[in-house]
Amino acid sequence: MPRSDVVVTGLGLVTPAGIGVESSWEGICSGTPAAALDDTLAANPVRISCRVPGFDAARLLGGRLARRLDRFVQFAVVAGREAVADAGLTPAGWDGARVGVVMGCADGGPGTVEAQHQVLLAEGAQYISALLLPMQLPNMLAGQLSMEFGATGPSMVVATACASGANALGIALDLLRNGRCDVVLAGGSEAMVTPLVMAGFARMGALSRRQDDPKGASRPFDKDRDGFVAGEGAAVLVLERRQDATARGARPRALLAGYGASADAHHVTAPDPEGRGLERAVRAALDDAGIGGHEVGHVNAHGTSTPVNDLVEARVIRRVFGDGPLVTSTKGVTGHLFGAGGAVEAALSVLAVERGVVPPTANLTALEPEIDLRVAREPSPVTPRIAVSNSAGFGGQNAALVVAAA
Repeated sequence: MPRSDVVVTGLGLVTPAGIGVESSWEGICSGTPAAALDDTLAANPVRISCRVPGFDAARLLGGRLARRLDRFVQFAVVAGREAVADAGLTPAGWDGARVGVVMGCADGGPGTVEAQHQVLLAEGAQYISALLLPMQLPNMLAGQLSMEFGATGPSMVVATACASGANALGIALDLLRNGRCDVVLAGGSEAMVTPLVMAGFARMGALSRRQDDPKGASRPFDKDRDGFVAGEGAAVLVLERRQDATARGARPRALLAGYGASADAHHVTAPDPEGRGLERAVRAALDDAGIGGHEVGHVNAHGTSTPVNDLVEARVIRRVFGDGPLVTSTKGVTGHLFGAGGAVEAALSVLAVERGVVPPTANLTALEPEIDLRVAREPSPVTPRIAVSNSAGFGGQNAALVVAAA
């Protein structure tokens, strides 16, 4: 069967930069960091986070549904509704058996687990909520979206740490190319900013400790970076084969042209020092798209703001792409969204090639001397309109996506 082009026909975003695609894009292009001191982390050694502003689940979803969903699923349902509407689709108009859901998530619902553990300690096992497991299990991210939209095709959650959202999109791409689905809702969602999880990251030394300057804490590629800032949010993308989108008169926003994945097989948290695993994933994505590195105009870097990861990734980008593409890390604004990060950054890559604009890298005041890249410090034109989005996670799991103008 000839391979079909797969296009993005709908986008939905819930990010620390804003709720909705336009609010998120405006916030990210403004270069205004979302980081702030977080009252829920008051007892933690690191109290900085990037929260979704003004997220009122009861207002957005209705009180009954909101109470039955953990925050990570609430984000995804809001983003999913926006994406499906943006694609011009309705569940009443599709064959649900041909609609799949593939979402990425690193942790599930730790907020629910921590709250119910307190109930267990204070009141006893008989007072634990019957919704504990349905709310916190990672698979419920896809399960709830499938129920929300009557999607009875393949439904799954990918858990590859901070590469989860990107890998979910890659798997969705394969489902469409192989004819297993006609529409796939794909992306990622995460709500890991909880006291226990953040205490764990702090103990690992992974978080920025710039607590006297929270907004300046996430500073990808900057010489004074000292760790990442935790964030939360979701992205859902509607994917279809180009011929199906064209037949129903849909507007393709971009082409999802290639996907690559790899494992470092090196260390539980540290990347391969030479970046060989990430490089394999990026080259595989380029091969899948049938293009060379010199044809890429923009790289949305994983760019976590950690000393080691940024330097390793920068060397990979230089080896694969030379000095051609304009590089950015939107984590300077949003912080690190963990399993949602790759999906959010893929959606931002769609917007970049669709609108011809590369967002800035916030807080980049002095480029790390060992990083030899063209890093965007302000919104800049992208030419050619082809982007690569990199993702990497604990366990050495890597993913890369190629997005091109439709």
